[in-house]
Amino acid sequence: MSGSNIGIDAFRFDGKRALVLGGASGMGAAAAEILRDIGAEVIVLDIQDIDLPGVKVVHGDLRERQSIDDALAQVGGPIDALLCAAGVADDTPGIEKANFIGHRHVIDSLFASGSLPRGSAIAMISSVAGLGWEAQLPRLKEYLDTPDFDAASAWVQANPDTATYGWSKQAICAYVQRQAYEFLRRGVRINSIQPGPTDTPLARAHAETWLGFAQDYRDDTGIQAATPAQQAYPLVFLCSAAASNLTGINIINDAGYVSSGFTGSYDAPAIRMMLGLEG
Repeated sequence: MSGSNIGIDAFRFDGKRALVLGGASGMGAAAAEILRDIGAEVIVLDIQDIDLPGVKVVHGDLRERQSIDDALAQVGGPIDALLCAAGVADDTPGIEKANFIGHRHVIDSLFASGSLPRGSAIAMISSVAGLGWEAQLPRLKEYLDTPDFDAASAWVQANPDTATYGWSKQAICAYVQRQAYEFLRRGVRINSIQPGPTDTPLARAHAETWLGFAQDYRDDTGIQAATPAQQAYPLVFLCSAAASNLTGINIINDAGYVSSGFTGSYDAPAIRMMLGLEG
């Protein structure tokens, strides 16, 4: 590949600014630490206190539009890598805002202020709970067509069945694939990961459901639930120059459970049901 600049530096973030939404714990905290260690200037925006040396902390609540705007005024620009890692569980007030609408508002605001320059990248965290989003695409498009934070919030109020964890993760999957073209015209890439069970504080708080999922598969293959770092590494990679030709993809990071269930090499009825392959 004559003329190409190939080397390990493509995986580094020297001279780049990275903003991590939801970096107080779990995958977001792991991503912030990785980014710091490979050269980035890291800013973490979270409602919680953060104790990570070498990282700038900005407090903000993704459920409140004004709080986001105030926080972004402190963040400034440019932002070369935006990692959307905040998330809450079902029955949390404002889940639709914390898990998707607030993230989208950050992206829209950074574009509006010129803080996402050409060459920057966005990586979001969806979930295997977002599987089957394609079957919901007409309704997801209606949701994604809402023009701003307040309109999207009003749409969910009018459609209360969508104020769920699963819907918010399906929205991320649809958003990433739908926006890839438009964003690339602006020189910005967008991708996501879809983690399987991962040992985070949020997952431990819902251990029976979240960490119990696919336990039979893990027992059979002799593995444990993923660590936050195992999810954070691909999240960070998607924002690196090494991934410069990747956009509009949702990477399922679950140690092969979904693919095994889809192909039938492992008996996973839950996966086939989520994918709409059986009742």
